[in-house]
Amino acid sequence: MEAKEMIGKANIFIDRFTNGILDPGLPMLGPVADGGHLVAHTTCGCWGPMITPEIRGGHEVTQPVAVAGAEIGDAIAIRILSITVNSAATASGNEEIIEGRFLGDPYVAQKCPGCGDLYPKTAVHGIGQEAVRCVKCGTGISAFIFTNGYTMAFDENRSLGITVGRETAENMARNSKQYAAMPEHSVQHSVLTFAPHDLVGLVTRVRPFMGQLGTTPAVRMPDSHNAGDFGTFLVGAPHEFAITAEQLEQHRTDGHMDIDAVRAGSILLCPVKVPGGGIYLGDMHAQQGDGEVAGHTTDVSGIVTVQVHVVKGLHLEGPLLFPVVEDLPFLSRPFTADEQARAGCLARSWGLERFEESAPVSVVGTGANLNAATENGLARAAKLLEISIPEVKNRATVTGAIEIGRLPGVVQVTLRAPLGRLEQLGLLPFIRDQYGVC
Repeated sequence: MEAKEMIGKANIFIDRFTNGILDPGLPMLGPVADGGHLVAHTTCGCWGPMITPEIRGGHEVTQPVAVAGAEIGDAIAIRILSITVNSAATASGNEEIIEGRFLGDPYVAQKCPGCGDLYPKTAVHGIGQEAVRCVKCGTGISAFIFTNGYTMAFDENRSLGITVGRETAENMARNSKQYAAMPEHSVQHSVLTFAPHDLVGLVTRVRPFMGQLGTTPAVRMPDSHNAGDFGTFLVGAPHEFAITAEQLEQHRTDGHMDIDAVRAGSILLCPVKVPGGGIYLGDMHAQQGDGEVAGHTTDVSGIVTVQVHVVKGLHLEGPLLFPVVEDLPFLSRPFTADEQARAGCLARSWGLERFEESAPVSVVGTGANLNAATENGLARAAKLLEISIPEVKNRATVTGAIEIGRLPGVVQVTLRAPLGRLEQLGLLPFIRDQYGVC
């Protein structure tokens, strides 16, 4: 029995959720085997938990799973095999925060303005933005309302979405959990209850990705704040989740990225900062451009399948991403056979025996704002590749890009890196699978 536990299970299905808190002191599911699969039934992300005060972390993510053999200082590679949207509709939009309904941070410490209770139990009465009310005193309680919001319905195969008008939005609000396809064990209220309808008739493509995917931080923190931007709200906070700046820098794993390239076909490598790693998933979105500029995008429930691999001794400070080819910046994409041949001729014509063999890599950086996030990503890339920050800047400028994951402070620093160094790090198998580079 003990040997079995050491090896881990080949497949684990996850359909239970945290109350929004990532706690390294709590038991994990699993372990799943190195090379094993996780199938997760994830629930909706931002807005539902934000209007459900008993969820204390801003999101409702899956219970973390340990990976057999993963030790502190290793990394876990997560291959995203599939992401399937279950929701038939969702609602989202830009937010306004209502003062007097929280203690320090509206995402993690909501307070009833009537009775003053923290994290109060709530119930839905009717529809609209005051429908969520305190069970104890009946006061309208949401710390968030829409400045400009929309309700979006999807087609049957979840390939397109369209924003609907008031009557349809209100009909959906009355059957919100059904339209959201809310998982059985989720406790959040559906944001469809608010029935926003400022944008009507807008059509967009569906291309789902995971806003939350990563490993458990080494200090207890709200799931939505496991990143260098929202995490800064915890420094010196007046509530129970307060940490120091040093704790945030050392212990976060940046699992909350909201990077649209974290989608089916990509490979994400995450740092292991607690024994077993503790993989968790959540905050699935139906679509998003380069940057969650509105603060929120379309939260949906769905099914995610991933395969995990332990990479021994690969010390990462934050996530490393190998996107699918079409998500790479133009300058980072693998060279064709014709380009390789012409590059060889070009090198020889200028007296070089050979040209550098390189491959694309995307380093995630986070910080209090986009400038700080970029500096963090550049520093992480320099440390990982054992080159100077000025060299990283040059490589990102002429072979890559800086792309926005989320405002206020998540970016991808993408560049072509020397293949020899990537091989030393044990990354060649993932690069070969992803880009065909030998």
